[in-house]
Amino acid sequence: MSLSLPADPARARSLTGVVAQMSAALDGRSEWFAPATSAVVMLVDGLGAHNLSARAGHARFLSQAGSRKDVARTVFPSTTAAALTSLLTGTPPGRHGIVGYRARVPGTDDVINQLRGWDTDGLPLSWQRSTPIATSSGRPFFTVTKREYAGTGFTAATQAGAEFHGVDDLVERVSTAADLATRVPGSLVYLYAPELDGIGHRHGWESDEWLVGLERMDAAARALADGLGPRVGAVVTADHGMVDIPRHRHVLLEDGDPLLDGVRVIGGEPRMLHLYAEPGAADAVLERWREAEASRSWVLSRDELIRSGLLGETDPEVAPRIGDVVVAARAGIVYYDDRVHDKGPQKMVGQHGSLTPEERVVPLLRLGAFA
Repeated sequence: MSLSLPADPARARSLTGVVAQMSAALDGRSEWFAPATSAVVMLVDGLGAHNLSARAGHARFLSQAGSRKDVARTVFPSTTAAALTSLLTGTPPGRHGIVGYRARVPGTDDVINQLRGWDTDGLPLSWQRSTPIATSSGRPFFTVTKREYAGTGFTAATQAGAEFHGVDDLVERVSTAADLATRVPGSLVYLYAPELDGIGHRHGWESDEWLVGLERMDAAARALADGLGPRVGAVVTADHGMVDIPRHRHVLLEDGDPLLDGVRVIGGEPRMLHLYAEPGAADAVLERWREAEASRSWVLSRDELIRSGLLGETDPEVAPRIGDVVVAARAGIVYYDDRVHDKGPQKMVGQHGSLTPEERVVPLLRLGAFA
């Protein structure tokens, strides 16, 4: 059957290529960016191009830094663990193996959080299968982010070789990144700003709280541009966009629901489920979900997802981490396993993970020497 999956434009730029192209710009050979002596990538977690465009009046600096064409496509699933790993390794999820927010460890029923599982569940660093650019580039590489990320497994898995600078205050964090790039020629600086994503999850991107956060982020981006040395380039981008889903649009999977027949464990996240089937039940699970949900979600088998190329070229060792059936929300809905005790995640308003343009199209704005 035809899956009618959304296709990226032929010349679309991928988040996966951003840091590699910045590194190439330091040698004057980038296809995307002008030559520079050093470069900063400011990753604003959760700031989709659609979100920015819709609230342009609250982010005048960022809005004027580029046009509607200054965008990139993040990876699928459009979630932080997969996207940041792709940004920092230059490889797609099918290669590095971080295929979602939560994924099953093959051969077990353990479904592990891909951001925190390194520290809480003993996920080995080798689970992330690609060499970080901080290791492979041969350049000075600095990470500037909140102190809480120092020494975490995810930081080690994606930024091995980087010099870590923990700075909690956003304004000071931006100043530190600009100073490092200016003082150390030939360097790459990864500046991570998670604040807006947290506000979006709690209150929604259409909230007043999110607007205040966006205004702070806009001021921070302006300060970054003002603090760069004369030949230092910078890029502002994001790992995903966000859609607001009200409580009445939650699809709750409860005991006795036919959609759970044959499903052994559930991974992924509310807008992008990995369904791991009981032995021999994958085809029946696929058929059941397609019949019930195809009008509002893309429902694919593991093999169909791999063949689609959405994960990039998928290594054989990564394939078993993918659900037997993958369900990516197309409509404004989310799926929750209501059998679990912790109902906290159901309080989230802002959501992401699926294939819609609102979730996958992110800004790619050039500052300094790249402007």
